Amino acid sequence: MPPCSRLAKLLWLLLAPGFAGAAELAAPSPELSFERDVRPILKKNCFQCHGEGEKLKGGLDLRLRRFMVMPDGDGHFPVVAGKPSESELILLLREGEMPKKAKPLAPAQIAILERWVAQGAKTLRPEPEQVPKVWITEVEREFWAFQPLQTSGAPSPKNSSRVRTPIDAFLLTKLEEKGLTFAPDADPQTLLRRLSIDLTGLPPTPDEIDLFLKDTAPNSYERMVDRLLDSPHYGERWGRHWLDVAGYADSDGYVDLDTPRPWAYKYRDYVIRAFNADKPFDQFIQEQLAGDEMVKQPFKDLTPDEIEKLTATGFLRTVPDGTTTVPLEDRIVARNAVVSETIKVVSSALLGMTVGCAQCHDHRLDPIPQVDYYRMRAIFEPALSPERWKSVLGRNVSTLSEADRALTLQIEKEAAALGAERGRIQTKLLHDAVTKELEKVPEELRAAVREAHSIPFNRRNLQQSELMTAYPQFKELSVASLIKDTEIGKELQKLTDKATDVRSHKPVEEFVSALTEPIVPASPVKPLTSAVPDTFLFHRGEPTQPREKVTPGELAVLAGFRQTEIPEKDPALATTGRRLAFARNLTDGAHPLATRVLVNRVWHHHFGRGLVASLSDFGSIGDRPSHPELLDWLARDFVAEGWSMKKLHRLIVCSTAYRQSAVREPAKDQADPENRLLGRMNVRRLEAEVIRDGMLAISGKLNPKMFGPPVPVLVTDDGQIVEGVDTNDGAGRSTGKFVPLNGEEFRRSVYVQERRSRPLGMLETFDLPRMEPNCELRNASTVAPQSLAMMNGEFTLTQAKFLADRVAREAGPDLEAQVKRAWLLTLAAEPAPEKVQRGVEFLKAQMAHFVAHPTTPEPPDKRKEPAPDQPAAQALTNFCQALLTANGFLYVD
Repeated sequence: MPPCSRLAKLLWLLLAPGFAGAAELAAPSPELSFERDVRPILKKNCFQCHGEGEKLKGGLDLRLRRFMVMPDGDGHFPVVAGKPSESELILLLREGEMPKKAKPLAPAQIAILERWVAQGAKTLRPEPEQVPKVWITEVEREFWAFQPLQTSGAPSPKNSSRVRTPIDAFLLTKLEEKGLTFAPDADPQTLLRRLSIDLTGLPPTPDEIDLFLKDTAPNSYERMVDRLLDSPHYGERWGRHWLDVAGYADSDGYVDLDTPRPWAYKYRDYVIRAFNADKPFDQFIQEQLAGDEMVKQPFKDLTPDEIEKLTATGFLRTVPDGTTTVPLEDRIVARNAVVSETIKVVSSALLGMTVGCAQCHDHRLDPIPQVDYYRMRAIFEPALSPERWKSVLGRNVSTLSEADRALTLQIEKEAAALGAERGRIQTKLLHDAVTKELEKVPEELRAAVREAHSIPFNRRNLQQSELMTAYPQFKELSVASLIKDTEIGKELQKLTDKATDVRSHKPVEEFVSALTEPIVPASPVKPLTSAVPDTFLFHRGEPTQPREKVTPGELAVLAGFRQTEIPEKDPALATTGRRLAFARNLTDGAHPLATRVLVNRVWHHHFGRGLVASLSDFGSIGDRPSHPELLDWLARDFVAEGWSMKKLHRLIVCSTAYRQSAVREPAKDQADPENRLLGRMNVRRLEAEVIRDGMLAISGKLNPKMFGPPVPVLVTDDGQIVEGVDTNDGAGRSTGKFVPLNGEEFRRSVYVQERRSRPLGMLETFDLPRMEPNCELRNASTVAPQSLAMMNGEFTLTQAKFLADRVAREAGPDLEAQVKRAWLLTLAAEPAPEKVQRGVEFLKAQMAHFVAHPTTPEPPDKRKEPAPDQPAAQALTNFCQALLTANGFLYVD
């Protein structure tokens, strides 16, 4: 292979996701060992054939060093200590003959193996006599993410004057080690916009800006933080972050039908309310994993608190689900997919580990054996049993009380009585009319004619049809014809209206889509008990090939310092109690993964990057924490402060680190090019929803309505997905009908229907994630369609027009005042004098253009208000659109 090709291959392997040798190369051991340096490479590339597979290929087991220095089935010595050139393993790897039918090892990986052999092929400690069925080495247990939370206090940096919170002490200490320090504080307007968008997802209003700038008290910043945390918009903003990791959607996905989920929004509303109420996060997690196990079955006469707990389990009902729409022969696979995807959501959201990679075999990179995956599956299978699968309708739990149910029956009985009275009157009226008309029919035919008349025309036999033809007057004889424009008709309508009014007082029956564990009904000799299915390890992950039975448990790698077994049955509960026990383990305050993962996510959303950049992968190929001591301190403080998310926010945003300017400095960029030490603030692109919601807020059109069914979406004739009621017929053909939304289309994006097959066009353009099954980390791309959406998109054009109307109302006709107002609304800052002047010049030039080229633009969307038709309004609209497309609006710094 030419040198350039070898170099390219090496670079590709080094940069490729999943490269097992990256950690070793980043920090090579002075003296290599089997456990720390060699085993991870062999585990990823070789164990499947030489140790963990069904058959031991070539008679060679690479799981222990002592197996490798023994002759293999062909009499060769895989490893000869001190002699790489005589070691068969090294020779085969050098020649690319191993691993067979797979990519060859990277040269850097082979070099590690060669160095290890040359150094004597050493181990760190004596090896076991036999390889245990589930073997996790001490080195694997020593990995940072599996260690108990450290208890170190905040350090003491030299420049203590920049320390506002303990966070600053941790960060500044590391900066000072590099000869760096924090950047200066950002200006007040920048800070306020950053705060407002981070905590509420909306730009600050002019009144908020004015209040903040005029508040000269020493704690004015902290008071603004508290006001924003108290805003109902806080729950909408941070609830959306959680809905990402939960994989929330308003439809089933899985197949093209993408059936809507009419009650999914209840879970969305639960999340938003929980954040606004600052529900302790340990309680928040427990309710989502096991809220149903906190409520007694059967679920009748539910209290608001019990309804809330059942609603919370919607967390376990979010993944794509085709179990009721796929053909019967595919339903086993579909059910297995729901279970496995649910485990993926739980593990990525709460454990930060790719547990799903162990579904078919032991994890190639992390110490997660295959049995661990199925032990976790056993926690959920009592409620997600493929053998006792619940249909979509069977999952719904009615929230109607028994008293309201009885009232509903009583009201329906009253309405039915009114309907029966109407029916009797109509029957008698028609009977009398027919009898009178029959006097004109020969007596011997009267009975036959009466019978023929009473039968619908499409069910009459030939003789009856002939009778109706012979006596056509009966064809027109109906209740409708008899009561039209008559007093009796009016009386009958009164009965109909009265029945409708009576029914309007029926209590509305609503449902929550919950995860519940089926229980065996009580009998005189046996109480309510859980119907517990057995969980088996699937051979190669195939649900049709169950092997040995497993019991519930957490990751075995944590067993060195905490309980990982989950009781199969809690005797105090009718259910198994497995999920509740699991939830309590995760939230006991000392779980090394759950607490770190949670605070790291919050850090990421405030700084644009987590202390661990790979938010849902704390494993071997994930990022290492930039500040491990700070991460553990935050996790412990979060627990000590009662799992209060708002206190965690306050701690972070009140720090000097958060208040820094984002201005770059060449010296810092050279010393810390990725800004991992946080010597300045990161500039971040707004998420899709924040862009849309921000435009609505700035234009004055934002509908503040919270909660309830989602705003529907439809596909327009030109293929765009917008807010609207789909009036197409069953075959997808347009009916031409238009249903106004009456302002619902201007609600926040979190309330717009999250249809997996119909992502709102404006949001999809700016990287709205697809929930398949969830979103662990959002992308922030820069692509041409985004520019097109801002220049020509209907939503942007419409909001620019609304913003221009608002500016004209609030600033009056003065062009300078218009520029200042539009700038303040859009960018949350006062423009510099030279920018005001340029803005005025732009408006004058645009007005001159429209005077010279008069137009009457069509409205961007027939469902919206008309477009401007005056030169001044058109010019101001263009100016507003330019501001909405500016980086100052699309980014926060």
